[in-house]
Amino acid sequence: MNMIECRKITKQYRKGANVITPLQELDLVIEKGDFLALMGPSGSGKTTLLNLIAGIDSPTSGSLLIGGANIGELSQSELSDWRAANVGYVFQLYNLVPVLTAYENIELPLLLYSMSASERHRRVETAMNLTGIADRHDHYPRQLSGGQEQRVAIARAIVADPDIIVADEPTGDLDAESARSIMQLLSRLSSELGKTLVMVTHDSKSAAYAKRILHLDKGRLVQDTTQLSEALS
Repeated sequence: MNMIECRKITKQYRKGANVITPLQELDLVIEKGDFLALMGPSGSGKTTLLNLIAGIDSPTSGSLLIGGANIGELSQSELSDWRAANVGYVFQLYNLVPVLTAYENIELPLLLYSMSASERHRRVETAMNLTGIADRHDHYPRQLSGGQEQRVAIARAIVADPDIIVADEPTGDLDAESARSIMQLLSRLSSELGKTLVMVTHDSKSAAYAKRILHLDKGRLVQDTTQLSEALS
C-alpha cells in the first residue's frame, strides 16, 4: 500500500530577484511501513522534501498524496490539523521545552486533542516504555544525556500514534554509541510498529539502517537503492 506519492513535485522559493528551485519534478513512491534515508549534498533538496512530506510546506506544482490526502489542496488550517494527526517530527537538536519534564514534553502534542487525562497518561507511558525512558519520567532536559533527550523527542513524535515519522539528522548531535542506539530504535518503529519513516542524514552508518536510500542532487532523484539492512546485528 502506498503511503506517500510524489508526482512531478516542484518547489520554488523567491529570494530577492532570484527564484530558487530546491526540488524539480520529483517522482517518488513510499510504501506504508517503509524506512527511507534521504542523502545528498547541501542544497540537494533533502530537507525541502522532508518538510513537504511533514506538511510543514506545500509544493509549488505537482501532486503530493499522503495517506490519500492531497497536501497541496489543503488550506493552512487544514494542513495544520492534518499534520498534528498524521506526522511525528524528530529534530536533530531535540527541541525539548527546558522547563518541562520528560513526561510533560512527551504529553505536549496530546494537549491538542479532546482527550481525558487518563488516556493522555496511558499514551505517554506507552511511548516512554517503547523508547526505553520510563525511568526518566520526572527528569528535565538538562538532567538527560543527548541520547536520552533524543529518546524523549522520539517518544513525543510517536505519542499521538502518527502513521508517518520524519527525522532530520536525528543522530547528528550524538556520539557513536548513542547514535547506534537511536537508529536501532527508529528501525524498530518501522519494522515492528509499521510506521513509515523518512530520515535526512549525511551519515552512511545511520543510512545503513534504512530499507531504502534515496540520493538527491540539485533537486532531482539520482539514485534509489533498496537494501537489506545488517546494521541491527
